[in-house]
Amino acid sequence: MTRNREDGYALSTDPDRLDVALVHRWLSTDAYWALERSRETVEQSIRGSVNFGIYDTAGSQVAYARVVTDRATFAWLCDVYVAPAHRGKGLGTWMAGAVRDHLAPYKLKRVLLATRDAHEVYAKVGFASLPNPESLMVLSPAS
Repeated sequence: MTRNREDGYALSTDPDRLDVALVHRWLSTDAYWALERSRETVEQSIRGSVNFGIYDTAGSQVAYARVVTDRATFAWLCDVYVAPAHRGKGLGTWMAGAVRDHLAPYKLKRVLLATRDAHEVYAKVGFASLPNPESLMVLSPAS
């Protein structure tokens, strides 16, 4: 899938366009949820996901997100990152909307994400707080 905005930004799900080294740098050094994530882990996560990249008019990658899904019942939107120089331009909301639209044909029962600071970005495209968060559980790795 490819989408273009009037201001020249392009969004693509083509994994061959991803700048994996850049995505790794963003996540491992600047994303609070992925600090110190290894390059190997980033590469493996990309291989196992539906990936979304946003590119500027020069073709340089400026944003990233990925979706983990079975394409039947569930998806998890994660690793959403917009480069600091491109924040405030609606790219995160545009990407979240593209993810929503990309997943719509699968008629998934649930699409989840976790954020501690960008609720309004996702609310603009239909995400809402969990109605019953007490029903979710997590299996954390042993220390």
